[in-house]
Amino acid sequence: MVGIVVVAHSYPLAQAAVGLAREMAPGDEVAIAVAAGLDETTLGTDATQIQAAIESVAGPAGVLVLMDLGSAVLSAELALELLDPEVREQVLLCPAPLVEGLVVAVVAAAGGAALAEVAAEATGALAGKQEHLAGPAPAAGEQRAEEPAVVETFTVTNPHGLHARPAARLVAELRDVAAQVTLRNLTTGAGPVPANSLSRVSTLGALPDHEVEVAASGPEAPTAVERVLALAARGFDDPAPPAPPAGATEPVAEPAAAGPSAAEPAAAEPLTAGSGGPLPASPGIGIGPIWTPEPPPLTLPDRPAGDPASEADRLREAVGQVRRETQEVRDRTARELGEQDAAIFDAHVALLDDAELLDQVREQIEAGAPVERAWAEVLGGLAEQFAALPDPYQRARAADVQAVTEQVLRALLGVASGFVSHDGVLVAADLTPGEVSQLDADLVAGIVLAHGSPTAHSAILARSRRIPMLVAVGAGVLDLPVRTVVALDGQRGELVVDPDPATRERFAGRAREWAEREATARAAAGAPANTRDGVTIEVAANLGTVTDAAEAAAAGADAAGLVRTEFLFVNRAEPPSVSEQERAYRELAEGLGHRPLTLRTLDVGGDKPVPFLPTGQEANPFLGLRGIRLSLARPEILRDQLVAACRVAHDSPVRLMFPMVATRDEVTAALALLDEAITVVGAGRPAGLEVGIMVEVPAAALRVAAFAPLVDFVSIGTNDLTQYTLAAERGNPSVAALADPLDPAVLRLIDEVCRAAPSSVRVAVCGELAADEVAVPVLVGLGVRELSVVPAAVPMVKQAVRQVDLAAAVPLAARAVTLPSAAEVRTLLAGD
Repeated sequence: MVGIVVVAHSYPLAQAAVGLAREMAPGDEVAIAVAAGLDETTLGTDATQIQAAIESVAGPAGVLVLMDLGSAVLSAELALELLDPEVREQVLLCPAPLVEGLVVAVVAAAGGAALAEVAAEATGALAGKQEHLAGPAPAAGEQRAEEPAVVETFTVTNPHGLHARPAARLVAELRDVAAQVTLRNLTTGAGPVPANSLSRVSTLGALPDHEVEVAASGPEAPTAVERVLALAARGFDDPAPPAPPAGATEPVAEPAAAGPSAAEPAAAEPLTAGSGGPLPASPGIGIGPIWTPEPPPLTLPDRPAGDPASEADRLREAVGQVRRETQEVRDRTARELGEQDAAIFDAHVALLDDAELLDQVREQIEAGAPVERAWAEVLGGLAEQFAALPDPYQRARAADVQAVTEQVLRALLGVASGFVSHDGVLVAADLTPGEVSQLDADLVAGIVLAHGSPTAHSAILARSRRIPMLVAVGAGVLDLPVRTVVALDGQRGELVVDPDPATRERFAGRAREWAEREATARAAAGAPANTRDGVTIEVAANLGTVTDAAEAAAAGADAAGLVRTEFLFVNRAEPPSVSEQERAYRELAEGLGHRPLTLRTLDVGGDKPVPFLPTGQEANPFLGLRGIRLSLARPEILRDQLVAACRVAHDSPVRLMFPMVATRDEVTAALALLDEAITVVGAGRPAGLEVGIMVEVPAAALRVAAFAPLVDFVSIGTNDLTQYTLAAERGNPSVAALADPLDPAVLRLIDEVCRAAPSSVRVAVCGELAADEVAVPVLVGLGVRELSVVPAAVPMVKQAVRQVDLAAAVPLAARAVTLPSAAEVRTLLAGD
């Protein structure tokens, strides 16, 4: 945990500030030392006193030093010089306001935040007060902005809020509209900001479920507002990014050095995720010599500014050059990887087109700054705003701003990037998405970054390009000499520096084993998945679109174990008609080759709102009106969906599944609506139609015996079951590490479901746990007989089933449920 030192001229002031901070984070978990006054009554600061205070709270997580003013800063800088070098490297002097900064720093440190994150929280501590007090009225005679002619509101539905990509889409949508449009975050009070400025919209801090006001004036104000609302209803056309590998969490920005120095050769012991070491960002094995990008350094020239017009011309030329280069990279990425990955660069293009941002740079030029310095200062300030945002995904977008900053500076200075791929493992402080897109995936064995984030765009591209990657390894990795051999595992989060022959062979063996199993699995994908002792396990696919059905069939899926029918309902102002739903379900059935199709009825609410089904403000939407509860509140929508499903079920095998069930009464009500739908269709109950429920809440898991007479199957949604069992929202980085589906508490609930279900009721698992090959033996051993996974995972999961000996899996599962932690379960299943 990060230690904190308070430096002040007044001892009573410092003690009072510490007392206030302790009230905000009760307990003594955070080590706080005070270096204030020459004694308890005399004002002043003492460098040796500060040195002693730092040493008293120093630890692996580092020390944050907060100061009041003047000589306190000078004394703290002198204290740094007095520290031993290894301690000094872990100390950060923070410019935050003393009282506000201390309060939020203590809260952040108590929550386990890393040094850089604690510093960022402290530095941004004044934001709320500034936002509240920084709005002076226009001076007399000052022209007021035109009053908005049209004002509406919308709710942000994007999983990561209005981050760079949806903001860029918004800016593009309004580019040709003759109106002045502003946005204001009604939830936080932030804004208003101009909607045509990517930099301002992106830093509005609009997160999921936030209410945003859009106001427009001018000739086309109604059109502008209509476009914004339509775009918001479509989620700003923002596809969800590929998920980071299991175990990846938001990293510290400045972790303790994780690698040995050049003077101290490393033993062949892996640094692993979760122990302060690397974070997995892209799966795979990489072994090879280190190489580093060697772009010429960027140094801002110390020169007087030229004629403002000439400086502005240089700015226009440099921005235009970088825009053309970025567009070329985007086009190449679209050709090679698809539009979703290419869209990463839309935010870069929008930044380069941001008129307000460019105006700020020109204002500095007019004030006498050289163009290079003006650009660096304006963009640097924007990057700091991103870095101070509370949402980790939005914070990671600071890297996009820094990438654009550097590209334009290189264009202004005539300094090339010098980025050429080499054979081996790339080690760098961080990488831009453009740099990752330029890598030759056939040459680069892996990527190791000192900083970075699993949610950064560079990591997203690395996963798409199948390049193994570790992030947040620590600054020490940058000290490793070029050509030093390293081995990395991008799935487990392991890094070994200078591995001995045995370690190299172990990593190489993993790579060979993975490649061989993958080839074998693909070759046998169409065959049944039978355990060694002859028990058949159905391996089905989770589908989210019609396109997924064909991919699942090609991958060898035995059925569709989960069809997320929400794809028909989201991003639209009214529900789909019965005919539209019927067409879509028929296309799914045909794409799947008429294998059994498990249609989950509409599962929205909570984290998945739709515009035409407002649920109102809920203190905790995850525990509110969602899933089957919302469908029963709007029975006409559920009835239409069941009618469409029954029509298809007369021609293809269909299974119906109700989500988020907690009580028997909910199932009874849903079955009554199904009877009505069968009557509407008028051809009797379809032959082979099966009905089941999702087990996602502990209450359902504990009363399966009560549901059994009503259903043909139950499907355990381990994603929600895990978060509800452990009270740990899987999307919250502060508690995401708790949400491990192999926690024995979750396994006990799965065990209870399997024991309570009679032989006539099939038990399936359709959460992410089903695709974890390590978990397959324990799930089969507990009694699960169907695993539903993403289409790409079907061959490997089938192959994992074929390695299971049920006679051994049953006692293994029984042992797993008795262990005290998920970590020990994973150790047991890994055979370590």
